[in-house]
Amino acid sequence: MISAPSPSPFALTDEQGELRELARRLATDRYAPLAQEWDRERTPLPAEEVSRQAELGLLGMTLPERYGGGARPLYDSLIVLEQLAKASIVAGWPVFETNTGPVRVIEMFGTPEQKERFIPPVCSGESLIAVAISEPDAGSAATDATVRGRRDANQMVLNGVKRWCSGAGHAEQYLVYVRLAADHGAAGIGAVLVDRDTPGLSFGLQEQLMGFRGVPSADMTFEDVRVPLDNVIIEAGGFKRLFTAFSIERLGNATNSLACAQAALDKAALYVEQRRQFGKEIIEFQTIQAALADMIVQVEAARLLIRRAAENAGSGAPPPIEASIAKCFSNEMAKRVTDQAIQILGGYGYSAEYDVERMHRDAHGWALAGGTPTMQRIRIASEYLGRRFDQRA
Repeated sequence: MISAPSPSPFALTDEQGELRELARRLATDRYAPLAQEWDRERTPLPAEEVSRQAELGLLGMTLPERYGGGARPLYDSLIVLEQLAKASIVAGWPVFETNTGPVRVIEMFGTPEQKERFIPPVCSGESLIAVAISEPDAGSAATDATVRGRRDANQMVLNGVKRWCSGAGHAEQYLVYVRLAADHGAAGIGAVLVDRDTPGLSFGLQEQLMGFRGVPSADMTFEDVRVPLDNVIIEAGGFKRLFTAFSIERLGNATNSLACAQAALDKAALYVEQRRQFGKEIIEFQTIQAALADMIVQVEAARLLIRRAAENAGSGAPPPIEASIAKCFSNEMAKRVTDQAIQILGGYGYSAEYDVERMHRDAHGWALAGGTPTMQRIRIASEYLGRRFDQRA
């Protein structure tokens, strides 16, 4: 891996530069040597490394100081995330979840009591909160969710099945999108926080995914799962607020795509100056120069789109159209750039020993997670025109 930092579209502050260097050293020295093993064995980040990231102040960087967070702008966490995720998706996962994940819903919309209860353990590394949205018949059509919650005295009783939950069985808590009222579509959906060991909650077999190895994923089955009403984070009808916060997650997703692409570009750039064919370095061939240039342009364009959205977000949520543009472009860019890196490295690119094939597999995963590029295009057109399109009509 090339150790020199990649070009930045804007100058970083001294503090941001220090953060970037801290994350780069952590990724290079500790995580990169273990990335192949984690991928091969499908190993989540060890607990001691999660604690290390917490001690370094990398978990909950975007969360308020009063709850143990760093009160930093969103972009600062993305700087760190990119460096860690370049080494391994596993290494970056806690930073992704604790800075751009469902805990931001609690931070933005939870009650003061909920914030006091749920946010500090996230910042200290004691708890990860995963999100459960998709169901067997509700993927892109998230508002078709059928997992139901009914009130019974001072409890909410949940029944149904969630699918494709990243973190299922591993995370300590889950923000579950639930139909809390009989209304159709978004009107009846809210969100409830559920502890992993709650009676009635069970997890299916771990999915054997093409990429994302080391990030647990499984079905979640709710059979009369009872949680306190105090764990209802968003009441019925709050779906729009949930997806306001989800725009933050989309920038975390886009940054992970950027990390896959930048790491693959770094590998390719190093290779073309070392590999010799026909008596010269292969970078001397114009076809290789053009391919590398295209990769550089695409990576830098993605970085600019992410930076714009993050800067406009500040410490909150980015404009939805900017988040969707950044995610859509970055997801598809990462697939193209990692594929091109495989072509440049030839047989070495196809070998697990050289990491690029892992980056390509993970790039496809980011394009599926958090709303596919197809769904982002619908959202982009909708936001740009100021119209809503009924996919069911």
